[in-house]
Amino acid sequence: MDLHRRDLFARLGAAVVAVALPFAAHAGPAPALMLAGVYRPGVALEPYWLSEKYDGLRAYWDGQRLLTRGGDTIAAPAWFTAGWPALPMDGELWAGRGRFEVALSTVRQQTPDDAAWRRIRFMVFDLPAHAGPFTERIAAYHQLVRELQQPWVQAVPQERVASHAALMARLDRMVKDGGEGLMLHRGDAPYRALRGDDLLKVKTHEDAEARVIGHLPGQGRHAGRMGALQVETPQGLRFRLGTGFTDAQREHPPALGEWVTYRFRGLNASGVPRFASFVRVRPDAPR
Repeated sequence: MDLHRRDLFARLGAAVVAVALPFAAHAGPAPALMLAGVYRPGVALEPYWLSEKYDGLRAYWDGQRLLTRGGDTIAAPAWFTAGWPALPMDGELWAGRGRFEVALSTVRQQTPDDAAWRRIRFMVFDLPAHAGPFTERIAAYHQLVRELQQPWVQAVPQERVASHAALMARLDRMVKDGGEGLMLHRGDAPYRALRGDDLLKVKTHEDAEARVIGHLPGQGRHAGRMGALQVETPQGLRFRLGTGFTDAQREHPPALGEWVTYRFRGLNASGVPRFASFVRVRPDAPR
């Protein structure tokens, strides 16, 4: 076995017992967030508001701290949250279209990089403690953001869509412009901490999360480095994830225990995702 390959397997073995902590501190229970289902043709669109699906990190302001959806405290600079209200805000920490890795590397730092945080925006899209339906909450969070007068805190615009054809045309434009996808939110829905049709994501592909449980060595061109990840879904289904990686990611694969996002095209008869490919490392575990 050559030195390069021995070094790879040594690093993979070390990953079994050394998984880096992604955030500064674990705050406790995960916040009770509204979670998105998946849009399918036939859903009546009249009750829904439409917005961009931001390619960032979900963040929850609980009135005192900025948390990930897993409940970890985000070490933002003091100025970033100074003057924020003592009421919850739900949103996305976003660095711009196609800049997820920039947002991730900024947010995961235990000592905040002030210059990097200047490029982050908190995109507010809901007020969890507001008792009214979403249509009323839209007006409320826009008013709150106006009163804050902080350029790094922005209210997510909402619009109506008339038909499935119009929705697909809007999705096509969004993707061509570098966006990730769209979100649909029922205007008459209260804020409920569950996954369902009150909130729907609209994308060109399906995606999901799985936990890394193994590294499989590569062959041929990938000999001496990672060939595939062995992953496990929250439901306990195990499968291999072997495409979608850069050469650098194969040299330094996600550590055991980390969660990754993958995209796929439906399921086969045994429930395994078809044509699954790696998208990115997730910063926190899914609920």
